[in-house]
Amino acid sequence: MRSNNSTIITIHPKYYTLFVLLLVSLTAFIYLVTTCEASNAKVEDIIKHIDQLYRSKTSHAEMEMHIVTPNYERTLKMLIWTKGMDNTFIRITAPKKEENVATLRIGKQMWNYLPKVNKVIKISPSMMMGSWMGSDFTNDDLVKESSMLDDYTYRMITPEDAAPNLQYVELIPKEDTAIVWGKIITAVRKNDNLPVWQHFYDEKEKLMRVLNYKEVKTFGTKTIPSVMEMIPQNKKGHKTVIRWSKATFNSKVNDNIFTRRNLQKRR
Repeated sequence: MRSNNSTIITIHPKYYTLFVLLLVSLTAFIYLVTTCEASNAKVEDIIKHIDQLYRSKTSHAEMEMHIVTPNYERTLKMLIWTKGMDNTFIRITAPKKEENVATLRIGKQMWNYLPKVNKVIKISPSMMMGSWMGSDFTNDDLVKESSMLDDYTYRMITPEDAAPNLQYVELIPKEDTAIVWGKIITAVRKNDNLPVWQHFYDEKEKLMRVLNYKEVKTFGTKTIPSVMEMIPQNKKGHKTVIRWSKATFNSKVNDNIFTRRNLQKRR
């Protein structure tokens, strides 16, 4: 003879409707939590991808920076090396009058070297949002001292004018970070998470600058937008365009590049 240890729960008709409502609410809650966790994982992947887009484990690149103002235009040629998220070295190779100007970042510290006066200037945290070499890019833009992944909170959003092939992320700086932006909205392609544009707003939600990503190219095994166009919204007729002409990623980079001694070397 087989015993049956199962328990049958009998619900009084009086409480049946309440029970169904509770069951539906619990199911909806579990679905919502699961969906939110999946969404958070997805948006974190997008932000991590953007953070590491031009860096990887290591990178070495040749690039040009074209600065446009109502009064003049000028072009800088540069070499840049990166290692991980903490080390960046930039050296200007042309024009002649700015040759050997160099920038070094190690962790949270940054220095500029001015060969004309043979002087190394340490960049304080308050200067990270200042212009790099008179361009519309900041010191932080060039050396990536701040991290979108670590220094911002983020969530997926759907603007009213959302394009069907794009997805959008809103980033809000954390309270303990020295970041001037009130928020950043980033648009990325759905198929590969490559950024298309970023809009930077001040604390009053006024649009301050637009960064456009253009001309997607493949360098080795990595595909990136090879052109970044920064357009300030409060300076009419100004823009700065960075163009990658050559780039290698995940190749061996000498640690001696990221030193104060190398900062003061001349080509």
